[in-house]
Amino acid sequence: MNEESLNQLADWIVQRGLAGDSEIALLHGFCDRCVEAGLDLSRSVAIVDTLHPVYEGRAFFWARDQLLETPVVEYGPSNQGEGLEEWKKSPFYQLLQSGENEMRRRLCDGETEGFSLFSDLQREGQTDYLAMVHRFGRDAAIGELDCILSRWTTDRAGGFSEADVAALRRLVPVLCLAIKSTSLARIAQSLVEAYLGRDAGQRVLQGRISRGIVERINAVIWFSDMRGYTALSERIDSDQLIPLLDDYAEIVITAVQGAGGDVLKLMADGILAIFTADDPADACVCALQAEADLRLRLEALNNRRSAENQPVTGICLGLHIGDVFYGNIGSKDRLDFTVVGQAVNEASRIETMCRSAGRGTLFSSAFRDTLPEAERAKLVSVGRYALRGVGKAQELFTLDPEIAG
Repeated sequence: MNEESLNQLADWIVQRGLAGDSEIALLHGFCDRCVEAGLDLSRSVAIVDTLHPVYEGRAFFWARDQLLETPVVEYGPSNQGEGLEEWKKSPFYQLLQSGENEMRRRLCDGETEGFSLFSDLQREGQTDYLAMVHRFGRDAAIGELDCILSRWTTDRAGGFSEADVAALRRLVPVLCLAIKSTSLARIAQSLVEAYLGRDAGQRVLQGRISRGIVERINAVIWFSDMRGYTALSERIDSDQLIPLLDDYAEIVITAVQGAGGDVLKLMADGILAIFTADDPADACVCALQAEADLRLRLEALNNRRSAENQPVTGICLGLHIGDVFYGNIGSKDRLDFTVVGQAVNEASRIETMCRSAGRGTLFSSAFRDTLPEAERAKLVSVGRYALRGVGKAQELFTLDPEIAG
């Protein structure tokens, strides 16, 4: 690879990194161009940790002569159990522990000691192996994202030339910087969606972060909490409390998001969510689908927890529809992206009436009236109730037991 090719490839990486190409597109584009320029790569892997509620990081794979079924792998924790044992068998683990930046093995010369991976690669016809670690400065790390690991192999007779290794040493840091840029954007998206919700998170990333900037929208308001949570939390052991909250929050959030809703706030055992659509009737139908899914998940969860001798409970849900203000509320130093308005207050009050009405779910008359006629027929009145802070009594509805049962 001559100087002109090196400069062209470095320029390409910078351009595609600025354009926001995915990590896999960057790796594949880089490797393909290396081969075209005469650097005879045959396999490569790039690994980057992340900041995600489930995954520890992602690995990206490229192969010159085969189509990979899974070019991207998301991996779980590597600091415990089988994950830790497998991680300790990796050359990358030794590199990180030693503080070194490179590990090279000339497989064609029989340098396969230390790790079974080297023998495996040699059997596949690989002749040279180069692993690299590109570390970030302390202030540039986010969570476990403190370096990028990469592995490069060739099947060329005699292995990499010294010019090949020099080219990789020059170009891979540029590639890592581009991958880091994309990974940081992915982390930002994951974090705002995890903590703010999908729609609110996207709005924040689009720049809607000014205090007092709100939008008036019509939405179905979902307000739910766990039945008898206060008494239950006082009765169970403290180490059971968080798993209890996680289990019941999981089924609510899964049901809401599965039906197209957005979870805006988790308040201990309470969850606030909204459903929106161009046609309000469609939003109500989606919320009704989420309610049905929730009840199925609740039954399965309680069966599992009962079998494990764990405490079980139910979910109380209030559904209402109305105009709300949606946006940033708070101080200049601490903002919350949420919904506020009388409709939100009414949804909360409706949910608290579930205990008085002896029902798991209650719907406002506004919600019922917005439903299509076929769905409206599934609801029956449970009477008129005075809601705290609401001017007049409201008729509330629940699912017809004969239809729901």
